[in-house]
Amino acid sequence: MSHLTLSLDTVRADAEPMNRVSPLVPMRVATATILALVAGMVPVATSAAPSPPHPLSLPKPLALTPFISPAQPGEGQWAPAGRRVNGQPAIYTTTLRPLGNPTAKVGVAWIDQSMLRARLYSGSMSPGGSFWTHTTPLPPAAASTLVAAFNGGFLLKDSHGGYLSEGHLVAPLVSGAASLVIYRNGSVTIGAWNRDVWMNADVLAVRQNLTLLVNNGVPAAGLKPNDNRAWGGTLYGVYDVPRSALGITANGALVYADGPINEVDLAKAMVRAGAVKAMVMDINPPWPIFATYTPSTPTGEATGANGKDLAPSMTEKPDLFFQSSYQRDFITLSTS
Repeated sequence: MSHLTLSLDTVRADAEPMNRVSPLVPMRVATATILALVAGMVPVATSAAPSPPHPLSLPKPLALTPFISPAQPGEGQWAPAGRRVNGQPAIYTTTLRPLGNPTAKVGVAWIDQSMLRARLYSGSMSPGGSFWTHTTPLPPAAASTLVAAFNGGFLLKDSHGGYLSEGHLVAPLVSGAASLVIYRNGSVTIGAWNRDVWMNADVLAVRQNLTLLVNNGVPAAGLKPNDNRAWGGTLYGVYDVPRSALGITANGALVYADGPINEVDLAKAMVRAGAVKAMVMDINPPWPIFATYTPSTPTGEATGANGKDLAPSMTEKPDLFFQSSYQRDFITLSTS
């Protein structure tokens, strides 16, 4: 697979004019952007706003109002999940039943970013390439701080977006594409590229997939419960397939949802969970997975045995990220 591998040197404002993308932009990103511009591939924002700081520790989220009444026991009620961080839960989970498939359960996770650091892992299947440092299997050092891990997005050929990680621009970043952006401080945000989020010196990784599913707290226009094309092709033409999404709330928490659900109900679930912006991650079994890990000691290693899937519909198990055969991208949430 063709990609750009760039150096870690830094471009300053007084550098040669050829390198002036923005002050203090890493050379690997600046060079990639310049080359992409020459090829006519990537529009670039000239602003170099710094990455957002980690939000302050957040209060426990309020219970979610179920879509269907009467509520089932525990529905919409948050329960702590995963390794504790300084004795406190960083993740809470619950379930909701979607209106379009009321016998199903959608798993929802709420994540306090102030306690965690995110990292994008890459694979030879997605996004492609054999040059990755952060790939499966997760090493013991990573396992000893792992709190949760979840799936990435579509294969790049289906994502209509780009991919940047570890200095490798595997596919050009696309203006307007829904983007998961990871900064050097380990924080994450979600937004449309070159409108809500853009390249700056603190950007460590970008994973794009389709366009925003939720924008400004409102589901995207044109969503249809019987669509199996616009937001990803579904197996056998079924509408209520496992679908996953990641969003960010107004106070900086991340929210993730997954279950056998149509695109309309997925967007509604993200809004109900508080997302002001959200993007589709992956769909169809077996790709969506969100697992939390609860070792017996604070610094114990996460393993498949102490992991737990978020939703009952998930076909993959928590040991997936410890298998070298798994070669798709995914995101980890760790204490350091």
